[in-house]
Amino acid sequence: MNSKMSFQPLNRPKLVDDVVNQLQKKISEGDIKPGEKIPTEPELMQQFGVGRSTIREAVRVLVHAGLLEKKQGFGTFLTAQTGMQEPLDHRLRRAEILEVYEVRRMLELEISRLAAERREEHDLEQMRCALDQRLEALEKGDISTYLSSDVKFHLSIAIASKNSVVIDLYRSFTSVLLETSHKLVSVQTVHDPHHLFHESMYQAIKDKDVAAAEHWTRQNLEETVSQLRKVLNQE
Repeated sequence: MNSKMSFQPLNRPKLVDDVVNQLQKKISEGDIKPGEKIPTEPELMQQFGVGRSTIREAVRVLVHAGLLEKKQGFGTFLTAQTGMQEPLDHRLRRAEILEVYEVRRMLELEISRLAAERREEHDLEQMRCALDQRLEALEKGDISTYLSSDVKFHLSIAIASKNSVVIDLYRSFTSVLLETSHKLVSVQTVHDPHHLFHESMYQAIKDKDVAAAEHWTRQNLEETVSQLRKVLNQE
């Protein structure tokens, strides 16, 4: 079998999810082509080091998602139009955390630039309200409100961009960002709320200072990515 179709044995819980994630990664990277047959159950069982039921459940998940198609008597194949069949929020949930934040960084840099150019007074009011709630919750140790206010703040910046496609894209990120944020906050020695960065972002957008808005957005996300790497290295 071609080496690009080999997989790593699994030694962690949630085996079905791990099989699904590895298969999806091969699909995303183009190692499995549209219309191509995936390895047989025995081959997958051997490579992953798991039982038949785990492989069957993982394949069932991918068939249900529209990524794979079972052909009776012939095997299981990658569907011809995989990219358009999977909802974005599903795709984000199966992505590596760092991959999500790399895309978030690209998206938010453009969002902050557009917001600084296009924001209106009511946009600033929404940002200020979310930022104040964020700080108040942080001081009280109310983690749930703190995280939801943080997402609300960043979403209000996206709304200020006045680009409906960007706003919809960012909304797709929100649930994934909340889950990741909970993970960061759970590691108290690593998490930093970056309150000054957020205040600086708000002020730059208020001043319509595009360069400053991009700068503070980049600072915030680069610090967050650095924290994520520390968390992942501890696992």
